[in-house]
Amino acid sequence: MINNRGGVGKSDLVLRLAEALAKRGRRVGILDLDPQGNLSRRAGWTYNEQAPQVTVSEAVMANRPGTMAQVWTPVRWDVEYASRMQLAPAWLELEDRYAEAGVVGSHLRLAKALHGADEHLDDVLIDCPPSLFHLTQMAMAACDGVLVVTRAEIDSILGAKRVRQFIAEKRAELHADDLEIIGVVVNDYEQGKPRQRQQLASVRRIFGDRVWEPVIARREVIANASNDHVPLEQGKGSQLNQAVAGFELLADTYQKRIA
Repeated sequence: MINNRGGVGKSDLVLRLAEALAKRGRRVGILDLDPQGNLSRRAGWTYNEQAPQVTVSEAVMANRPGTMAQVWTPVRWDVEYASRMQLAPAWLELEDRYAEAGVVGSHLRLAKALHGADEHLDDVLIDCPPSLFHLTQMAMAACDGVLVVTRAEIDSILGAKRVRQFIAEKRAELHADDLEIIGVVVNDYEQGKPRQRQQLASVRRIFGDRVWEPVIARREVIANASNDHVPLEQGKGSQLNQAVAGFELLADTYQKRIA
């Protein structure tokens, strides 16, 4: 999941879509490829400085097939479906992998790390940093498709367009000739604001039938659940049922488009 602009809510979307898929019985891996580690933290993971855990950074640095198998860790929520969710966490040291960008074949290291290490999962959702540099390029080389996350505002839309242009121009160099945008999700939508409606229309005009339904509305309960590191159904705030239903519908679209 990608945008060349930060603040579009990629980490929240990865986490809540994974949650909705796990509720359906799917085994879902969520892979944090952003050194900020927002996804990892919101999934309840904490870095232990006294006994450092193996993270995505070490798996990529090893440059060997299957190293991600040592990284997957359970999502430790107190709900039944969490048993079908696994996290590959990130920590600040993931920044160090940028220094390897000039090494021949380094863009394939994530694909190599995942080789044979994701066969127990039905889906792997990768949370990319808000850039098109080395970490994101590794994700593109490893993935089956790109899901662009955007808000209904001009800077986010421009970031989404840059992703589309980058894929069109660079996918062959990433050894990902078939890579394409499989969907565009409009997130954090502020209902009732005319400017938001105008920008939503722009997204639909630019990306056509790649825009997925539903639009995910901004809701206090989504932010609260992420801040409290809990499942969405345990979030505090108004419109909980509507928030849960939005991600359930998004999971419907995901499964139909992926299938």
